[in-house]
This record gives sequence, structure tokens and C-alpha cells, in this order.
Amino acid sequence: MAKKCKCECPKCMPGWLATFGDLMSLLLCFFVLLLSMSTMDAKKVKEAIGSLAGALSVLEGGTQTEVSRNRIQKATPIEKTDETAQTVNKLSQAVAEFRQFTAGGKGPAIVLEEGEEGFFIRLPADITFKPGSAQITDEDSLLFLKRIALIIKEYLPKNIEIQIKGYTDNQPPPPTSPYADNWELSAARALSVLKILIKDGVNPKQLSAAAYGEYHPIAANATPEGRAKNRRVEIWFFSKKKQNQNKIEKSVLDKVKK
Repeated sequence: MAKKCKCECPKCMPGWLATFGDLMSLLLCFFVLLLSMSTMDAKKVKEAIGSLAGALSVLEGGTQTEVSRNRIQKATPIEKTDETAQTVNKLSQAVAEFRQFTAGGKGPAIVLEEGEEGFFIRLPADITFKPGSAQITDEDSLLFLKRIALIIKEYLPKNIEIQIKGYTDNQPPPPTSPYADNWELSAARALSVLKILIKDGVNPKQLSAAAYGEYHPIAANATPEGRAKNRRVEIWFFSKKKQNQNKIEKSVLDKVKK
């Protein structure tokens, strides 16, 4: 009877393990190829980062623009919180979507920008109102304000106040307008937006309205384009004044009275 040969070869790995290793290598090569073939538009990425930085620059530690001593004294910066950042992101998304819907329209577009006291949404009057009117009849504008109200209710911190500011160009209201001058027209438009926000559930204690007429232009009134930019309503978001600042103001008034 033949003797059984004992093999002294080292024990090999299971056959399935080699197949599994090949599969992992192929998957790695596949994802590397996907990454190498993908392209990124550097300009668009830079614009997106700049837009986000501009929106968040109202927060402490954000990208800062030129700041003067006068601005530091007057401004009441919004404190950095997750709620505030989320609110800015939601508002920015709502503005971007509204701009897509109104991309075919003429004139200035709605924007979200930083201001001295916080951040604000600039709503061109030509999109929202008819000439000489303060009634909002545009369905897209009504839906946009409804969405803004929803974001305010769900995400806006309680220490943030909202002020609606109305502006006009230097042209008087048309004869068919029920308003005698630009003061009345700008006030009526600001109140119109305010009342819609209240109707959609925003706390009236957080809201206020102001009228500036034709006296705070952001463009020259010499051209139709400039006047269109000046006809606007701005929704401002800013922090309430700190308690110690109120105490300082009261103490100064007390000294004056004495």
C-alpha cells in the first residue's frame, strides 16, 4: 500500500478572501476614477462661499467688512447662536428660491444683505406693489412673505426684533394713488408687509414699522433703474439692546433732569 505523502507547504488563505480583496480594489479604483473625472467650477464655489460668508458676517467671528468707530458704537451685533445661523440659512434659501421664480422679471431682485444693526431682506416695491399702491396682490410675494413668517416662527430667537422699513423714490405718487406724498406711501407699504406677517402668525411684540419716504436712497434718482432700486421695503432683523445699555441711557437722562 502506497504511503500517504505529507505536504509541507504553508497553509494558504481561503479562496474567497482573494476574490473579496479584488472586489475591494476594484471599488477603490472606481471611486478614485469618479473623483478624478469630476470637475468643480472654482468661480461658482468662490461665489457660493462669499455669499454664505456675507450672510453670516453679522455673527460674531464672521467675515468682517470695513468697520468704523461710529459703526461699532451704533451697531447692536447679533450674538452667535445656532438658532440665528439656522435662521440666516433658511432665509437665504427662501430668497434664492424666490429669485429663481422671478428671474424673468425686470428690475432689481430681492436680496439678503448685512447691515449695521444686523441683516435684512430687501424687497423691491416693483415686485410686490403696483405704482402708488400699498396693497400686495402678487401671489408670489404673498407666498414668499408667508414662508418668511414660518421661518421667523420656527427658527428666529426670541431676542431678535424685526422692523419693516418703507422707502420710495423722489417721484410723487401718481394722481390715482390714495396717498398724498411719499411719506404716507412708504409708511403704508411697511405696514402692509407688517400686517401680513402678523396675519401669518408672527408675534406682534417682535415687529415694528418705519417710513423713510424718499430721503434714504441707495441709488441715484436720475435714472429709471436707480429709482426702481430706491422703491423698496426692507425687513430688518437685529438684537434687542442689552439691559446694561438701557440702564446707562436711563442714568444719563436722570442726570440731565437733575
